[in-house]
Amino acid sequence: MKMISLCTNKYTFYSITRFFAIFRIDFSEICFYADVCMAKKQSVTTIIPTPPLWKRTLLVLLGALLFALNLNTFVHTANLFPGGFAGVTLLIQRTAERFFGIQIPYTVLYWALNAFPVYISFKYIGKKFTIFSLVMIAVSSVLTDVLPSFHATDDVLLCSVFGGIINGIAVTLCLRAGATSGGTDFIAIYFAEKKGKDMWNMIFGINCTVLGVAGLLFGWESALYSIIFQFASTQVLNVLYQRYQKATILIITEHPDELYAIVNNEASHDATKLDAVGCYRNSKKYLLYTVVSSDQVKSLCASLRRADPLAFINVLQTKEILGRFFTRRAD
Repeated sequence: MKMISLCTNKYTFYSITRFFAIFRIDFSEICFYADVCMAKKQSVTTIIPTPPLWKRTLLVLLGALLFALNLNTFVHTANLFPGGFAGVTLLIQRTAERFFGIQIPYTVLYWALNAFPVYISFKYIGKKFTIFSLVMIAVSSVLTDVLPSFHATDDVLLCSVFGGIINGIAVTLCLRAGATSGGTDFIAIYFAEKKGKDMWNMIFGINCTVLGVAGLLFGWESALYSIIFQFASTQVLNVLYQRYQKATILIITEHPDELYAIVNNEASHDATKLDAVGCYRNSKKYLLYTVVSSDQVKSLCASLRRADPLAFINVLQTKEILGRFFTRRAD
């Protein structure tokens, strides 16, 4: 029986190899494409390391408080339209009140608009992420209806600039807590997680479109000042929160293995090693090429410099990435 089995296995192997030979199929190519298919099935994401529960809750509540105070001070004083679904909610509120004499609570509208983005977040981004975002939406909307309005200044430009700064800080606090302020932020984070694209500037463009509608209905002065508000908020967000921005790091070193280990351990990213030659001394060098999140650059470069003080490091801003890129998904 063993002899028959052995002969059968040999015959099967011979038949397979003859099949490859007849049709000129390289077996190594078959293995390569099989490895590619297996790699596509492997997950390239891990959970984002988030702060402790008490700290996340505190950051979300603080962000919600700032968000509501900003709406009832700078935004209300200058009749501005903030970004995202908060701006859409205020636009619908003011349209219903002015043209139809109907007063709609902010909370009802804000929750209705966020229903579908919350579903997308819960299904594709993360459950805890969505729960903390719901806390942000609930607390900020209730506080907006409960807290009294405060007249800060009559200068509309000051309201636009400082209102945008505070709005950017409030959104940043939520993002650092592993949450969002809702609405278009859900959309931006979804595309950042799934497509690897920084969508905040595109969201700014969508907000400007909403402001164009507001300008047609309520006059262009408040709409144009609202664009300043949006621009200030977007710039603050881009400076304070850089997780979804990418940076390319080029490292010239004589110790590639040690520096690659640092990149892999601290940033959880791979690298490509290329042979190089230092032209001045005609010395052997190596070039490490890697792409990481922008918020990892500072600490990673510091570790690389400690390991190899003679390493030459060049950091470049990356606009877009095509292909497999390691992404830490939300919890």
